Amino acid sequence: MTATAVDRLRTSTRAWHDALETTAFATAMLAGTLPLDRYVAQLAAYRTVLEALEGELSRATHPAPASVWSPTLAKLSLVDSDLRYFAGRGSAPKPWGTDEAEAFAQEIRHTAAANPQALLGFLYVLEGSTLGALILRRHVTTAYGLRDTDGVAYYCSGDRDRWARFTACMNAALADPEAQSRAIAAAGRAYHHTEAIARALSEGLAPGA
Repeated sequence: MTATAVDRLRTSTRAWHDALETTAFATAMLAGTLPLDRYVAQLAAYRTVLEALEGELSRATHPAPASVWSPTLAKLSLVDSDLRYFAGRGSAPKPWGTDEAEAFAQEIRHTAAANPQALLGFLYVLEGSTLGALILRRHVTTAYGLRDTDGVAYYCSGDRDRWARFTACMNAALADPEAQSRAIAAAGRAYHHTEAIARALSEGLAPGA
C-alpha cells in the first residue's frame, strides 16, 4: 500500500519530534515545574511564527496551500488571547526564543516566495503541535492554577476530528511524490527552528527540572 503524504511526513520527522521532547523546556512542562515566564515566552515566540505562516497561507494562490488552508485553522488570535490574559496578571513576555522565532518567520516568508507548496510542511508541524498540546494542557493548567481556557486557548485548539479533516486535505493536496518531498524537507526545517526555540527557552533550566 502506497504511503500517504501525512504517513511520509510523520515517519520522516519522528526523530525531530523525539528530540524536541528531550529539551529541558519540554521535560519541565511535563513535570509541571516550568516557570510561568518561560511558558509566556513560548507563546510570544509562537505568535511571531504563526503571524508569518498564517499571513502567507492566507495570501497563497498556489492550489496546494490554498486547498488546505482555512481560517478555521488560524491560531494567532488564540495566542493573542493567552498573552492578554497573562499581561493582565503582570506576566509580560521575556526575550527567550525571540531571535529563533524571527529566524523561523523569515524562512517562512522566503519559502512563500520561492516554493509556496512547501508551506504545507510548516503547517503540518504547527498544526501537529496543537494536537500534542491536548496532552500538555492539563499540566499547564495545574502548574499555573488556570481555569477553563484562560491562558490555554492555544493549547485547547486541537482535537482528533480537526486533525482528521486536516490530514485528509493534506493527503489530497500532496498526492504527487515530488510535492511530498518538498513538504517533508520544509517540515524538517520547521522542526529545526522549533527545537531552536525550545532550546532557547530551556536556557538556565536544569534537565528534568
